[in-house]
Amino acid sequence: MNYGLYLSASGVLTNLYRQDVITNNLANVTTPGFKPDIPTIRQRDPESIEDGFGGDVSQRLLDRLGGGVLAGNQRMDMRVGEMRLTSNPLDLALEQANAFFVVRPEGAGSDPASIRLSRDGRLGMSADGKLIQTAGGALVLDENDQPIELDVNQTVMIDRQGHVIQGGAVVGKLGVAAAADTSRLVKAGDNLLRFEDGQDGRRKIETPGLKAGYVEDSGVDAIRELIKLTDITRAIEAGGNLIRYHDSLMDKAVNTLGRVVA
Repeated sequence: MNYGLYLSASGVLTNLYRQDVITNNLANVTTPGFKPDIPTIRQRDPESIEDGFGGDVSQRLLDRLGGGVLAGNQRMDMRVGEMRLTSNPLDLALEQANAFFVVRPEGAGSDPASIRLSRDGRLGMSADGKLIQTAGGALVLDENDQPIELDVNQTVMIDRQGHVIQGGAVVGKLGVAAAADTSRLVKAGDNLLRFEDGQDGRRKIETPGLKAGYVEDSGVDAIRELIKLTDITRAIEAGGNLIRYHDSLMDKAVNTLGRVVA
């Protein structure tokens, strides 16, 4: 096998993965509470090390070149986004980085595994009197992971501690939780998060520090992401050029040098 072709292809494939991640970030530049993904790459060990063959297939030159690159662990940038004033009393922003609304997607059962976390604090009232997220319709849960029941004929207010108030009385308290280990959080679609191993890794937050009348904007910095995308595109083009170069060399080796030797 042409080892240079192999290394070039690994670079192209890995950068295509990075391109997909950055493109998805840019697509969510206006999604409230969205946390951008950070793609990483890592060096791949040469075959003699990766497959444990030892000295049987080891070649000093090829081992020094390495085995190309692979996609590394993907993580999220959990920093708090900009707070944007909306003056809507049911819009809420979380001031702490490690704090999440506890929700259950529309149509999901009561199984604890269906619980999701979210930073999107655009809330509203459903036709049947449930507190929901206006984007996606997920039920917003209380401290006991139960839906919050409301009177559709009364206005709703929510204070900084998460108390849901109607008619001057507290009718519930928002379930706001932190993740014991944010590295275990993965995206579950619809701007929701879950724990990758299926285990409940939440811990309670006594003072969530909610900011009413605000929403947290997307954490995506469009300019930085566009610069990254430009650099990645150039890397893909360079890798493609190397593939064509190695293909040309193989063509000459087979069709020119081979004919001369014959």
